[in-house]
Amino acid sequence: MKNKNNIKKTNKLKRKLFNTIIRTLENSSLDLNYKQLAAKLNLNSHIDKQLILEVLAELVAKNKIKEVQRGKYTVNRTSVINYYTGILDVSSNGNAFFITEDSEKDIFIHNRNLNKGLHHDTVKVYVFRHKKNGRQEGEVVEIIERSKTEFVGVFQKNNNYGFVVADDIHMYSDIFISRDNINKAENGDKVLVNIQDWPKNSKNPFGTIIKVLGKPGDHNTEIHSILIDYGLPYEFNKIIEDEAEKVATLITKDDILKRRDFRDTLTFTIDPKDAKDFDDALSFKVLNNDCFEVGIHIADVTHYVTEKSILEDEAYQRATSVYLVDRVVPMLPEILSNNVCSLRPNEDKLTFSAVFQLNKNAQITNQWFGRTVIHSDKRYTYEDAQQIIENQDTNNKGELNQAVLILDNLAKKLRKKRLQNGAISFDKVEVKFNLDKESNPIGVYIKQAKDANKLIEEFMLLANKKVAEFIGKNKNGHDSKNTFIYRIHDEPKPDKLEDLKNIITKFGYKINTQTKKDISSSLNNLLAEVHGKPEENMIETLTIRTMSKAIYSTQNIGHYGLAFNYYSHFTSPIRRYPDMMTHRLLQHYLEGNKSPEASFYEEKCKHSSEQEYLATKAERDSIKYMQVKYMQKFKDTVFSGVISGVTEWGIYVEIIENKCEGMVRIKDIKDDYYLYDEKQYALIGQVTKNRYQLGDTVNVNVKKTDLERKHLDFNLIGKASQ
Repeated sequence: MKNKNNIKKTNKLKRKLFNTIIRTLENSSLDLNYKQLAAKLNLNSHIDKQLILEVLAELVAKNKIKEVQRGKYTVNRTSVINYYTGILDVSSNGNAFFITEDSEKDIFIHNRNLNKGLHHDTVKVYVFRHKKNGRQEGEVVEIIERSKTEFVGVFQKNNNYGFVVADDIHMYSDIFISRDNINKAENGDKVLVNIQDWPKNSKNPFGTIIKVLGKPGDHNTEIHSILIDYGLPYEFNKIIEDEAEKVATLITKDDILKRRDFRDTLTFTIDPKDAKDFDDALSFKVLNNDCFEVGIHIADVTHYVTEKSILEDEAYQRATSVYLVDRVVPMLPEILSNNVCSLRPNEDKLTFSAVFQLNKNAQITNQWFGRTVIHSDKRYTYEDAQQIIENQDTNNKGELNQAVLILDNLAKKLRKKRLQNGAISFDKVEVKFNLDKESNPIGVYIKQAKDANKLIEEFMLLANKKVAEFIGKNKNGHDSKNTFIYRIHDEPKPDKLEDLKNIITKFGYKINTQTKKDISSSLNNLLAEVHGKPEENMIETLTIRTMSKAIYSTQNIGHYGLAFNYYSHFTSPIRRYPDMMTHRLLQHYLEGNKSPEASFYEEKCKHSSEQEYLATKAERDSIKYMQVKYMQKFKDTVFSGVISGVTEWGIYVEIIENKCEGMVRIKDIKDDYYLYDEKQYALIGQVTKNRYQLGDTVNVNVKKTDLERKHLDFNLIGKASQ
């Protein structure tokens, strides 16, 4: 693992040096040798100098620089060093930033220089220095690949033609629809449009309406629009539903004989009160040697969804269930997800299990993996289990309740060890809604993870970790080279940690970024310090943004956030396709088979990660939609909020009591002319020197609600009294 990390760090440093050396040579009036470069870059060790020599050789080979005399280098000004390929990140104001691995910082692109580039497009950009302010900027010169060509929006008809105004706030141009491409859409309809062309001399792309979704404001229309905008389905076609109905659900004697039988072992589930798909259960047994046997039993989805079937293909295409505010869009048809595979109480169920023997200190003394059959004795909600844990002195009677209390004790010890090993404790609050029968939001509440949630979390983490170790490590503790599905999480990028450090310093907080252990320890201290403070949610969000994104891969680099060298997803195959792959590969190795080709699975990992990203975006959009809908009824109410973001076009404010976030536009702050101070994360009045800074508490009320774009505008009343 150390070798992998060292190689990774070396490659990161080389990528950074690649651009730094070019810029240093560009700005130098003299040709430089490697020693002079090392001095300018303050890199003095023998290893650093060796790395500079390697990078210089690569740059010469790529024709980026040239060796003008032995050992002396200059920039090859005829090469394409000012052209980079990367991804566009378009802001809601129409300007963009260009993200590329070849640059240390994101590059600003003015709207006039986007040249028809859209959000998340892969583009080629020419980078230059702005004549007036000297800032590095870019201009899109080629669109290599469109991120998306289909958009949801409202059709505005004008005689024989019209325009679609996209719901997507990143889409800065309306889409022109000619008479032949209206396809029976009426003025004001919510539609799905496909961009067919963007003529050179046209301000607007040309599109075709491919589906009429309904009327704006209709609840189902808006929820379906969110899903469709991300290319996510919201229903199963009849062929898939019929195929699911044909699945043989009867558990035969032959099925049971092939499995380890846990039906006589105390077993239960703990899930949210509104859950319908129970994909994990715990079994518990007290052993004679002052140890406990804990079974983590997971629905055996791959017993029912066989390889190369159309159900398998559908699960792969979806890759994940999508959890919206008012509904779940399942990965598998409900007859499977909520019935056949769901570990409902008082029913025999087929499972795939990780079974551990633990002593009273939560140390594992034995483990076993394999297919099982269980019979759940009880279904607990999180609230039920929490009540048992909180009232343990007075309400601890009964075998099941005793099991919950012992497992809670073991889980706390597992969690403590995990945090001591460098895991980061993100207990971010969740915004939840009380809905009426028509799915209108009538209340907002904040949900936080309690002991019962953490009990289940720790045992799921344990199973995921140990399954990954079982396949990923050989008997000597080294990488086994066996193909497997890992959940990987890279270390935070140093520049993002520096940004976080700069922000939190203004609130009196500190983090230590010297070592990997220092980072995780100080981040945990930071999250504990901000707990219960007005700035808690904002700083937790900023801290999460410093983290890399966890993805699926066959190439294991470990999981930084959990401080695990090996980690997989094994525990939720009803709702995650990677868990189905994990089950199949685990069974493959349990049967003594050789490692399959990794490339086949790597492609599936990439697709699953992409689908997970889209599902997360849809889930967030559904929350934003409900927040806007909820705030419509409070237009005359003054709320206290925390400034959660500062930009050149205004400030974002998050209401403290319900976490709804909206924007105060800079043009709407009337008491002065305000300028954006990027270094201070503040808007500062030119005359009054009045300051609105990140983290300040202010009073606001609702100015405008935009359901289609899921956006709130606030009026700023002023700073809240301290």
